[in-house]
Order: sequence, then structure tokens, then C-alpha cells
Amino acid sequence: MTARRIDLGEAPVLLVSEEGPPLGSEADAVDLVGEALSCGAKIIALPVRRLHPDFLQLRTTMAGFFVQKLVNYRLALAVVGDISEAVGRSKALADYVRESGKGGHLLFISDLAALESRLP
Repeated sequence: MTARRIDLGEAPVLLVSEEGPPLGSEADAVDLVGEALSCGAKIIALPVRRLHPDFLQLRTTMAGFFVQKLVNYRLALAVVGDISEAVGRSKALADYVRESGKGGHLLFISDLAALESRLP
């Protein structure tokens, strides 16, 4: 997997490349955990275009299992990019996105500047 560490303010972030296969399985989450821990990152920034097509379909439970794996290792996930079309099609997803923003473990943000502005 192609990813690199960047620092946004004082926060170490594992920035996943926009190029590569779709991610969404628990095995993918474990791979990201390994990369994040090896470089000291606390947040994983995952571009929307790298999400598996089923990730934003909550009935698949893919997002829940993926995020839970990261939370188990005290890592946060920032999904970076525009998901407005998917949110517009699903009230459940709209609710999930809104509620996830309150907890701090999962953020849906437009770009890295938006992520940096949300960090302490």
C-alpha cells in the first residue's frame, strides 16, 4: 500500500495515496493500522476514491467493521473527499456522517485543509 506520513499542525497523519485498489475490508484496516503504527501516525487520511464501493452502503456493515478495527488501536479515520452524492441517496448515511463527526474517531471531510482545521 502506498502511504506516507505527513504532519498537520502537530498531528501525525498517515496519508493514503489516491492511487491503488479499493479499501474497505477488515484486512485492509489491519494493513493501515500496521502502517500507521510503524510511522507514528494517529490519524489515517483515506481518499474517498480509495473506498470500496460498498463502504458507504451501511447495510453492508463494511464501514463499521473497518472503523472499529482502527478504533481498537486508538487510530482515527478521516475520509477525505466529496461524498455528497452518496449522502443525498441515503438518510441513514447522512445520519451516520453527522453523528460520526461528533465522536472524533471518524470524520468525513472535504480536503486536508478541512482536516487540519478540525485538529487541536
